[in-house]
Amino acid sequence: MFPKSKSGKLTLCVLTGALTTAVAAGPALAADSGGGHAPYKGRVIAKTGLLVRSGPSTHHRVVGSNPYGKIVHIVCKVNGENVNGNPRWYKLSDGKYTWSSARYIVNIGKAPRWC
Repeated sequence: MFPKSKSGKLTLCVLTGALTTAVAAGPALAADSGGGHAPYKGRVIAKTGLLVRSGPSTHHRVVGSNPYGKIVHIVCKVNGENVNGNPRWYKLSDGKYTWSSARYIVNIGKAPRWC
């Protein structure tokens, strides 16, 4: 139904413009998530170091590690294999986009967004 009052028409135009802006910005925001920009950070808390894997589970191969205390750059998070009570895995921005269990990373600042 199309509004008949001027204020109703104005509201409809504003909402339509906001929706158009959001739809247009969507692809740009999605492209940014994979474009090398990792806005989230965390610190490795695993005393023996943090294993870095090719996917979000312990079944994926180990492709590297990070030492205790290192600051890692996080792109986003997913639910995956439960590791010591924590099902979250972080996608790391280390040039290759690898994964590590969030159980062994403490966030610096806000928690990462969902992938």
